Amino acid sequence: MKLIGVDIGGTFTDVIYTDTDTGVSRIHKTPTTTQDPSVGMVNGITELCSRYGIDRQSVDHVFHGTTIATNAALEHKGAKTGLITTEGYRDILQIGRHQRPENYSIAQEIPWQDRTMVERRYRKTVSERISVLDGKAYEKVPLDEDAVIRILDEFKEEGVESVVVGFLFSYLDSEHEERVKEIINEKFPNFYVTTSANISPQFREFERFATASMNGFVGPKMKGYIESLESRLRDAGVECDLLIMTSNGGVANSKTISEKPVMTLLSGPAAGVLGGQWAGKLSQHQRLITFDVGGTSADIGIVTELGFSESSAGDTQIAGYPVQVPMIDIYTIGAGGGSIAYVDAGGAFQVGPQSAGSYPGPACYGRGGELPTVTDATLVLGRLDPDHFLDGEMEIYPEKAVQAVQNLASELGLGLYETAEGILTIVNNNMANAIRSRTIQKGFDPRGFSLAALGGGGPMCSIEVAKILDIPEVIIPPYPGITSATGLLTTDLKYDAVQTIFMSSDKVDLDYLNQRFTDLEEDITAQLKEAGFESEQISLLRFFDCRYVGQGYELRISVDSGVIDETNVADIWNTFHTVHKREYGHSFFNAPIEIVNMRVTGIGEMPKIGDPNFAGGSHSLDEALVKVAPAWFRADGELKSFDTPHYTKSNLPINEEIAGPCVILQKDTTSVIPPDCIATMLSNGSIIVKIGGEA
Repeated sequence: MKLIGVDIGGTFTDVIYTDTDTGVSRIHKTPTTTQDPSVGMVNGITELCSRYGIDRQSVDHVFHGTTIATNAALEHKGAKTGLITTEGYRDILQIGRHQRPENYSIAQEIPWQDRTMVERRYRKTVSERISVLDGKAYEKVPLDEDAVIRILDEFKEEGVESVVVGFLFSYLDSEHEERVKEIINEKFPNFYVTTSANISPQFREFERFATASMNGFVGPKMKGYIESLESRLRDAGVECDLLIMTSNGGVANSKTISEKPVMTLLSGPAAGVLGGQWAGKLSQHQRLITFDVGGTSADIGIVTELGFSESSAGDTQIAGYPVQVPMIDIYTIGAGGGSIAYVDAGGAFQVGPQSAGSYPGPACYGRGGELPTVTDATLVLGRLDPDHFLDGEMEIYPEKAVQAVQNLASELGLGLYETAEGILTIVNNNMANAIRSRTIQKGFDPRGFSLAALGGGGPMCSIEVAKILDIPEVIIPPYPGITSATGLLTTDLKYDAVQTIFMSSDKVDLDYLNQRFTDLEEDITAQLKEAGFESEQISLLRFFDCRYVGQGYELRISVDSGVIDETNVADIWNTFHTVHKREYGHSFFNAPIEIVNMRVTGIGEMPKIGDPNFAGGSHSLDEALVKVAPAWFRADGELKSFDTPHYTKSNLPINEEIAGPCVILQKDTTSVIPPDCIATMLSNGSIIVKIGGEA
């Protein structure tokens, strides 16, 4: 099958093509079109197809990682949204919980209060109530449909675009929410409508309402983007399925994403972790810190023998808002190639989080940017080759980088090269601190991991970051600059189903658990078959969200398939004790455990990219040499200029040790190998860098 993966970043749009039958892959990068990212995406696909003679109509699937929903949330640029909720609960979204982002600050910003997604005048209530008797949901107060229609009339007059319906106990019975949705579709079809039970049928009304509100807030923009993108693809002759990466590490079809865009809030970064995991498998490494450095940010993920880490229920949030959807555990900081260096109001030397972005970009891009960035500093230090940037397809201007860095140097009273190195030192330490927060603070020793250098900026800085953390080895994958796009081609279609049940270990109803798992699995299987998958292509995973009775938040544990009986239910409790100890350092074997939610993840197996095979091996290191040029590195405590070889990756010999310092050139990135490091290229195109060695 012929597959294309496209990841849109803040600076570049990355495209990869692979033919799963022949194993041939091709890559391309094009500047991101910020005003309408779909333009740059389609341009990238058509340029790649034209360059390599690929028939656009022969493409079977296009996989896409997008930040449309993420940016709408971060920039608070969503739709005018209204909420219809249960009488007496108008201000749930404002009140939130007693927790605050900063426990002891009296002047802190509370995101859901300071930048609410649904303004109070657009939050309306109606009388209705679902309640529970003897474990069964029933209608205690009928839905006031006349009030619903009056509210919708008001919303229409006030220019509301999106309506969120969130009732108190809809996670038990969604009948009232579904009825309101029917009324909207019948009488007000122009509204974008979200029901909380469809998005997140779980208890905790604040988090459920916030998740639904986020979906309603970003929904119209995401839906419009998908419609525009599909139209542009059709016009360009690419008429295949469009599959979009979700935060749980799977993909979903465009129809599902149009209804549930909240699933895509970590779309691009999630693909990066999958790309890092794929790179680790190529070199038989299971314990990885994925380090994806782009133009505006750096994303950090953890991969172990058990797979990638997932966020716990209390940690899933975007822009400070709680979001109840499955997410890969990813930590993002504002540090990348476009991060701007400056002197702050207190006289301190800072780098980021402000970024020059794609336009105007770093000063060296020659698009009008005048402020020094990480990319400019790297160029000043001789670690970027201006003649081979994007394989020579994009011209950059060293003199503009020098001028930008020199302006900062004059302000600081430092020399040009000291300032450039200072920029990299600050940003590298910021990145190292971020990695510490995801490893050491969570009980992982980073020295037991390899660092996967991903993104266009990862191979330029990852080795120095690894040195700071005493990480002994760095893996640079075959296509590091397009790792997120590559990761899109390593995943499957995934759908999640969840139900809140509340059941303690001393009162387990095994028949109920088995029946509910069967029901959820049948629902998920039906969805996957509707998407075109056969039974043999479908696999199902089971999970419980558990906690000790009295705890506030849950931990997710996997549950084996098959019938749950008295024997294996004991294994479930032991699994929870183990997971709790791993997460918090202790467990309570005699304490009762409460199952809060049961989950099923359905996986539809998709075609995937194969292992790449580079054509090197017959070449000598001399044949790979492009030039020797001065580059500045710190060695023995002193900043020095080294005569530094520049090699083309495509001509590097296989399994031959290459001593640093050197610079390795390829289209999608530049790999910087500092002194006292050894690089070795494998037959699949991965480069393994050993820290602190001599050839």
